[in-house]
Amino acid sequence: MPPLAAEELPADPLDLFAAWFDRAAAEAPLPEAVCLATVDAEGLPDARMVLLKGFGPEGFRFFTNEGSAKGEQLSAAPSAALVFYWRELDRSVRVRGPVERVPAEEADAYFASRDRRSQLGAWASPQSRPLDSRADLDRRLAEAEERFRDAEVERPLHWGGYRVVPRSIEFWQGQVARLHDRFRYSREGSDGWSVARLAP
Repeated sequence: MPPLAAEELPADPLDLFAAWFDRAAAEAPLPEAVCLATVDAEGLPDARMVLLKGFGPEGFRFFTNEGSAKGEQLSAAPSAALVFYWRELDRSVRVRGPVERVPAEEADAYFASRDRRSQLGAWASPQSRPLDSRADLDRRLAEAEERFRDAEVERPLHWGGYRVVPRSIEFWQGQVARLHDRFRYSREGSDGWSVARLAP
């Protein structure tokens, strides 16, 4: 990739993210895979991969079981960080900010768009909870299949969506000799964004 030049950066980091994401969608497998970092009740960091399901001025959106470890952590400490890494492009993006739940109707609409097996899986899996065996999970899936055998699968009340509302977005582009280009956008209240080049 050619070097990133400050004078070529857009004023809004979401414009740059959209361009980078489109490029990743064309050249990288699973470009929507993103590492979500939270903290637990003891202040210990926790991280896992989730799938980005939309982004815009309101934030970066994903869905999950709200009773999972990440759901409970976000309820207690509603802030998070995201890290995208697209090896094929030698690019990475970091997002940090507070987290909000998406409205129920938004969660309903996305849940309705999911594959039926994924919908049933949301009912079957007590995410992050211990299981006695794989057979226990299979039994729970069979129960969900029977429950909704002749009906559409409704969204479980424990399943919903979240948005990471960006306070900062950092763009990293690999360069030779590990002298990478890094630019961090920081939100300045209601006055838009400031941008700074960071040392690699």
